[in-house]
Amino acid sequence: MSRGRIVHWNPRKRILPGPLGKILRLGPRVNNFGDLLGPEVVSRSARLLGVDTLANPSNDLLAIGSIMHFARTGATVWGTGVNGKMDPRLHTFSDLDVRAVRGPRTRQFLQQRGIHVPPVFGDPGLLVRRLWRDDELLAHRTESPPVAIVPNLNDLPYFNESDPRVVDPRGPLDEILARIRWSDLVVASSLHGLIVAHSFGVPTVMLRPRSESLFKYEDYFSGVGQDLPALADDAEAAIRMQASPALEWSGDPLLEAFPIDLFSASNPRWGRKEVAT
Repeated sequence: MSRGRIVHWNPRKRILPGPLGKILRLGPRVNNFGDLLGPEVVSRSARLLGVDTLANPSNDLLAIGSIMHFARTGATVWGTGVNGKMDPRLHTFSDLDVRAVRGPRTRQFLQQRGIHVPPVFGDPGLLVRRLWRDDELLAHRTESPPVAIVPNLNDLPYFNESDPRVVDPRGPLDEILARIRWSDLVVASSLHGLIVAHSFGVPTVMLRPRSESLFKYEDYFSGVGQDLPALADDAEAAIRMQASPALEWSGDPLLEAFPIDLFSASNPRWGRKEVAT
């Protein structure tokens, strides 16, 4: 039996040999941890609520990520946001089943297209503290500096990867969660570096992203009732800045908006749709 799909972005690396730049083959998947959070958070949230199978074979579920432009008409949305870099014309859906969105800016974008959007905000990555036990993450904890620098995937080339403070966002998901969990400070241009730190109550300073629109950051922060924080231009300046206050946000409304009606408890296997660009 075919199953519904958890849509998330995870393209294969393009191999571009020769001066003509012709694509000869596709390499391994990028595996950016923030994008890999989506299926895992959905899976763990479902189990927390007593179900484990996305049962509707004709529907897509979009959760974590700025992937609204991948939504097809009729898809279910739980916490997804709009990517400010994308041409609005790429959003070709005519209707969506929206349970929650990342923030008010995404809500406004969808409402302007005539789509009903309840005022339930928050990135589901904020639920990691509920969904991962400390004893589970301890198995992935390593000795590391007290400051974790988490670049956005597209900003990674601007960082010295030999610096032990720098966290490669393409690393194993549980290792990155553990690194953030036991840091004293997270300095990040990675949105999900900030979100995971907020979930664990770790102080943060936001780095100015070099490659991303501020739309998704503003959307997220307004969704949790905060203004966009002061931005640091580099990691050393960030460490000298005052960290953002602890996040005062309840995940209950977001978890209550989880589309449990799409699930059954018949089989723990999951259908996943990885979207390449």
